[in-house]
Amino acid sequence: MRLRFPMKPAVLPFLVVSLVFLSRSAVGIRNIPGRIAGFDIVQFVEAPEYRNGKECASQSSNRENFVSSCDPSLVHVAMTLDSEYLRGSIAAVHSVLRHASCPENVFFHFIAAEFDPASPRVLSRLVRSTFPSLSFKVYIFREDTVINLISSSIRQALESPLNYARNYLGDILDRCVDRVIYLDSDIIVVDDITKLWNTTLTGSRVIGAPEYCHANFTKYFTSSFWSDPGLPGSFSGRKPCYFNTGVMVMDLVRWREGSYREKIETWMQIQKKKRIYELGSLPPFLLVFAGDVEAIDHRWNQHGLGGDNVRGSCRSLHKGPVSLLHWSGKGKPWVRLDEKRPCPLDHLWEPYDLYEHKIERAKDQSFLGFSSLSELTEDSSFL
Repeated sequence: MRLRFPMKPAVLPFLVVSLVFLSRSAVGIRNIPGRIAGFDIVQFVEAPEYRNGKECASQSSNRENFVSSCDPSLVHVAMTLDSEYLRGSIAAVHSVLRHASCPENVFFHFIAAEFDPASPRVLSRLVRSTFPSLSFKVYIFREDTVINLISSSIRQALESPLNYARNYLGDILDRCVDRVIYLDSDIIVVDDITKLWNTTLTGSRVIGAPEYCHANFTKYFTSSFWSDPGLPGSFSGRKPCYFNTGVMVMDLVRWREGSYREKIETWMQIQKKKRIYELGSLPPFLLVFAGDVEAIDHRWNQHGLGGDNVRGSCRSLHKGPVSLLHWSGKGKPWVRLDEKRPCPLDHLWEPYDLYEHKIERAKDQSFLGFSSLSELTEDSSFL
């Protein structure tokens, strides 16, 4: 069996440091210790091995079986990694691998907070233990890069510096990575991630995401913004639509060339002075990109399953096929399941959960009465 190892990275200046751990073969299912380097952390079981089929392109590797992040055959996925959302991140990775046509060709870039209660090294070891053959890097995100730009938000979780790490992917990731899929930690993918990866960004577009043009776009900004004599003019020549930044395909070459990180930071600086929005990291993206986004099928972000940002109430799926479910909002499926007050759709997240206590509670990983995702939504397809 051929093993896959991530390439040892160079250390990037000023912003991040990369941590890499060697892969090893996995034999059966085993428990991951619940205490690593003095930090109490939830226990996970080792994920099954997911291997490429014959139709998959092989990666180039050196004598030590390192897989370089610069390999052109790879699908790049970026996610944040922290102790609070760790269980969600593990489930998200598991879902991507389970449904990928070429799982060994998926390379994960994890962005970890510098001062998380679980150090980036601890988190890296846990990911390696759970997914022994996974190709990945962990980058340490310096929170002081953005901390002075963050304003208070409607929900405290939206004020986390790590929530803004997506703004810095062009600086964080290796320069040879010219394209990446960004995913939030509260998602599961139930389709082949390669389909999303193959999205064409037409013209000079920098990002692709599902758009929701029926949404009331004005509500994402305050009256101070709309009454300002100059600020609304930023949308001149565009027909802005809401999009959710938890699922994006990003052209990092165009991102870097267009200095889009700086453009987002400029709006964050204006926010500090004029209070033009309430919702954390989303509005600056809307200000820069809304109306110039490559529209991706809605199936790739069935968002809002966590309810609103205050109550986190249960919600149903939008009509249509589903490739990705997203628990954006206050309610998270692992919290509601543990508190024994789950919403119906939370049971669709549960089969991807590798938390040890959950395995003991529901070994059959059933949908608790639902034979498939399609039973919960009209005109839906589950792969």
